[in-house]
Amino acid sequence: MVFLPQDAIIAETKLTQYLLVPLPKDDKSNFLAQAGYGLDNWQQLEQDLRTQILTQPAELIETTRYGEKYAIRACLRGINRVELNVITIWMIANGTTKFVTLVPDKGANL
Repeated sequence: MVFLPQDAIIAETKLTQYLLVPLPKDDKSNFLAQAGYGLDNWQQLEQDLRTQILTQPAELIETTRYGEKYAIRACLRGINRVELNVITIWMIANGTTKFVTLVPDKGANL
C-alpha cells in the first residue's frame, strides 16, 4: 500500500484557474460547488485535499516518461458537509509529488 506525502505540491493556479472556474469543457467547478468550494475559499479545498485525500492509499496507474502517475479514490467532505466521491490524480517525478487533477468518481474502473 502506497501513501503519497502530505506536503505534495498543489499549485494554487490548478485550483483557482482550473478546478474552481467554469470551463466550456471538463468543468469541475459545479461539481465542487455542491460541497461548498469556490474561488473565495480555494485554500480550504487545498487543505481538504491534504487532510482527506492524501491520507488515503494511492494506486499506481501508469509509469510514463514524465514520472509515475497515481490515483487516489476517496470521499471529499466539503465545507457544507456534502460528500463527493472523487478520484484525484498525482504525479511523482524526480522525487517530487504534484497534484494533477480531480474528477468525479462515477464508480467506473480507472
